[in-house]
Amino acid sequence: MCGRYRLSRRKQLVEEYFDSSGEEDWTPRYNVAPTQPVPIIRQNPKEPRRELSLVRWGLIPWWAKDSSGAAMMINARSETAATKPAFRDALKFRRCLIPADGFYEWQKTGKTKQPYCFEVNDGQLFAFAGLWETWKDPNRTIVETCSILTTKPNALTSTVHDRMPVILDPDCYDLWLDPGMTNVDAVSDMLKPFDARLMRSYPVSARINHVANDDPECLRPWNSPRFRIGSSCSGTVGLRARTQWHVGAMPGRDVNVLLR
Repeated sequence: MCGRYRLSRRKQLVEEYFDSSGEEDWTPRYNVAPTQPVPIIRQNPKEPRRELSLVRWGLIPWWAKDSSGAAMMINARSETAATKPAFRDALKFRRCLIPADGFYEWQKTGKTKQPYCFEVNDGQLFAFAGLWETWKDPNRTIVETCSILTTKPNALTSTVHDRMPVILDPDCYDLWLDPGMTNVDAVSDMLKPFDARLMRSYPVSARINHVANDDPECLRPWNSPRFRIGSSCSGTVGLRARTQWHVGAMPGRDVNVLLR
């Protein structure tokens, strides 16, 4: 599953990267959690332009009587989304991009869990495959929500978790967002594990476990006896993940890009 992620770029950079625009503001986030407002990108159904909007993370089906199940709907399994009542209409008619520049997963180590940060290349922007939905609360107020599609893990993420979020190839963005594309089989073909060779991972501090911690320190590599700053990240994940970079010698521009 994907229960926490990062979008540390400013709104302007997100809009430029995804060729989109929107009126709602966005503050860089380092520890995005379920039920919080998150930016999504949708295709305008009448005009050839992409729009950025803020919606609640945790999908509420349009037919739901209440919002109690939203926290359980932050992810949708790509293998079954086409047949599940909560997701099948959204997969066919309401798809979106969910921008990010990192996500977190936890690896069980005895009685504890070690969090890891996963990135594409050196922390560049990417998009999760997302679904969105519109729901009306008892007061008839419209609430827009979303869910991140997941798939089987690639060689990198499998060392930590048995699922990973679907990261879309940029070449698929137009087709994924196209409101006229209602062929579920065609869109489902895009929901594959991302190329592990284009990703990296590293351990981060357990402070990411607490939602209140939402600052640049969340992305700092964790300094521990096993992953000591100044040495290569040669743990289970590091050896298989193109992460033999030296934290102490990390190029300054990489950090600056993430903190913009």
